[in-house]
Amino acid sequence: MTSDPNILLSVINTGLRDEYSSLTDLCLSKGLQEESIVETLKGIGYEYSSELNRFIYKDK
Repeated sequence: MTSDPNILLSVINTGLRDEYSSLTDLCLSKGLQEESIVETLKGIGYEYSSELNRFIYKDK
């Protein structure tokens, strides 16, 4: 996976939109560490919304 958090955001949200019903499903399928993705995207202001099944920007 990429080290650029903005590209990671795009790749993950596209996968969630097009193929997976949850972040957990995506991570299990791709062999990714869910906690690592959540922390990386939190670093650029994004938080996972299970209701919307995507990462959304959170104003501080």
